[in-house]
Amino acid sequence: MTTTLIPGHCSMRASKHYVTTFGKECAEGHYSDFLNIHLQLSSLGLGTFPGAPSDEVDAQYADIVADALTQGINVIDTGAHYRYGRSAAAVGFGIRRAMESGVTREQMFLISKGGFLSFRNERPADPAAWFQQEVVAKGLGRLEDLTQAHCISPEYIAFQLELSRRLMGVETLDAFLIDQPEVHIPAIGKDQLNRKLEKVFMVLEQAVKDKKLRYYGISTFDGFRVETDNPLFQSITSMQGHAEKAARAIWRDDQAKHQFKVVQMPFNQVMQEGFTRFSQATGQGNIASTIQAAHQLGVYLMASHTLFKGHLANQAMDPVQQAMPMLQNHAQRALQFNRSTPGVGTSLVGVSTPAHLQDMLAVAHVPPLEKTAYLQMYQRAE
Repeated sequence: MTTTLIPGHCSMRASKHYVTTFGKECAEGHYSDFLNIHLQLSSLGLGTFPGAPSDEVDAQYADIVADALTQGINVIDTGAHYRYGRSAAAVGFGIRRAMESGVTREQMFLISKGGFLSFRNERPADPAAWFQQEVVAKGLGRLEDLTQAHCISPEYIAFQLELSRRLMGVETLDAFLIDQPEVHIPAIGKDQLNRKLEKVFMVLEQAVKDKKLRYYGISTFDGFRVETDNPLFQSITSMQGHAEKAARAIWRDDQAKHQFKVVQMPFNQVMQEGFTRFSQATGQGNIASTIQAAHQLGVYLMASHTLFKGHLANQAMDPVQQAMPMLQNHAQRALQFNRSTPGVGTSLVGVSTPAHLQDMLAVAHVPPLEKTAYLQMYQRAE
């Protein structure tokens, strides 16, 4: 872990320059506008969740991150708990290597997550004792903040944000997301969770104020996919309301603008709810899909689980296969399906081996599907 943190954050000018230099081999349509800030973010982003917690995988990740950043992939996603913190550190090594090749900090968009406990090196034999010693005794959270190895206290999120910055070696993260906050709903209910989230958002707004962070949001598994009457359902509008209160409290200004600007949800050929389920109220009586709602509400949506835990690398849905005969394999078709979805800004792909990066780059070199061709896949599937 380095002590000198790299300054800077993703900027419009630098990311536009990235498109014409390191991204010059990528096809038109490969970069998405980040809201009205106009950062240029790659339509495919590198995820760092999979892989064993080993030195070998650490080295592979560092190589892959460096290679991706120098070949047109400028979105890197990790988490404070991924591979016991080893992924974030490996990302840090990859970032430095890419910078030695000329990529600047301002050309990359770096994301981390918090919520799930950050065990170090391995899961402890006695998780309850570990939590008491590492969290409660250090004033980072209480037992009532814990559910399913997930801690939703403001102090613990602040700790994980700081841990992410230190492991990755950067002064400022472009985004920090609360990972799957909905796991607390069965234990404490949605109202209580949202009250906790509002306090967490205050920590993240303070981090924005302190220039440790640019934007924040949530990453869900169930929250944005389920029906509105499901207890686990999460509303983007509701999240923005809590973020607005947090921003006003931290900035002490009734006109303060919150920085809840990024959400992640699973989306792929099998998990289509983000596009097909109309569940999000966006105001004035409008009901939209989560992907549409994010666009309407000024939130950048990232798709996770692009390969459906690897299954879609081995098999594509028939309409997808028919629409993309030019691509070399099912993994590439899964990537192309996701990145072609109207409203999806960046589709994340967990890449722990160099071969998977080659599939990403192959797709980056072809344009996304035209909207008409994309929508025809749904018609064929009916």
